Amino acid sequence: MHFLDQAKIYVKSGGGGPGAVSFRREKYVEYGGPDGGDGGRGGDIVFVAVEGLNTLIDFRYTQHFKASRGGHGMGKDRTGASAKPLVIEVPVGTQIVSDEDRETVLADFTEVGQRVVLLEGGMGGRGNASYKTSTNRAPRQHQPGIPGEEMWVWLRLKLLADVGLVGLPNAGKSTFINAVSNARAKVGDYAFTTLVPKLGVVRHKNREFVLADIPGLIAGAADGAGIGDRFLGHIERCRVLIHLIDISGTGEQDPAEALQIVEEELAAYGEGLEDKPRLIALNKVDLADADLAAEFAAELREAGAEKVFAISGATGAGIDALMDEVLQYLPERTRTETKGAEREGPDADGDEDSPPEADAWSPL
Repeated sequence: MHFLDQAKIYVKSGGGGPGAVSFRREKYVEYGGPDGGDGGRGGDIVFVAVEGLNTLIDFRYTQHFKASRGGHGMGKDRTGASAKPLVIEVPVGTQIVSDEDRETVLADFTEVGQRVVLLEGGMGGRGNASYKTSTNRAPRQHQPGIPGEEMWVWLRLKLLADVGLVGLPNAGKSTFINAVSNARAKVGDYAFTTLVPKLGVVRHKNREFVLADIPGLIAGAADGAGIGDRFLGHIERCRVLIHLIDISGTGEQDPAEALQIVEEELAAYGEGLEDKPRLIALNKVDLADADLAAEFAAELREAGAEKVFAISGATGAGIDALMDEVLQYLPERTRTETKGAEREGPDADGDEDSPPEADAWSPL
């Protein structure tokens, strides 16, 4: 499945149905009077966050969403049927952003099942029965339904992960995420092997958390170079960042310069990225001797890094110590662990046995 993190769509709620003009006509009833019913309410535009989606690719092919109109009012004081809401499913982490300035957030979906009515359907029009008064016994006026609302919006997906992985191109991020998680990212000995963000579930010391890998950053990423501004958005919600720095010398920058470039891009992007805890990891230590690793680690500490980890994504050296440190920044239970506990049921927490509840179902 292709990854897409931005999409522009058109949404329109349903208009209300018109009221009816009708008069009671029944045998032996003279001057029956007006009995036109009101129109039905139009359908709402509703967005709901669902589990199992991590891309907006479906919105590339379907871009227009229009809810149904309410039913017409009818004689015998019958109100038209209200239209059903049009429900649009989006991945958790999606934001609905105004098309006018591309900045105003209209809705932010951070939990499974979160539901937002973006546009309300129009009210149904009044039938002529509602216009009857003591002086107007046979009104013929009626009201058309209120039109629905419409707008263009942008959907912007920001992946929900506990830990973010950043670094310059070819720093070994893909190898690292493959080594510590269930991800299967493409690995290559060239820059920009990773072109879209990747997610992986890490299991370490009976804990689980989600790790996000974004494509390599370059100078000017915060301003859009290499569409880095879109990539940086995927780590806004992370609790801690791991900054991988290549020690092997295959990159053009030395470790201190690599650290400075990424730090400057995080600060330039804003949105709180510059304030997030960061763990600095010298990667590919299997390709360098211990003295060089110690020298570079000292250089990084002088450049502002509080703690430096020497690791190798290829051999696994030093990764356990790094993961131990990551756990210090996570809550008592991550989203992944919470979902696992819900699936296991109350017995997973040592509660007394109880009969399982029936599965929810819906007719076909």
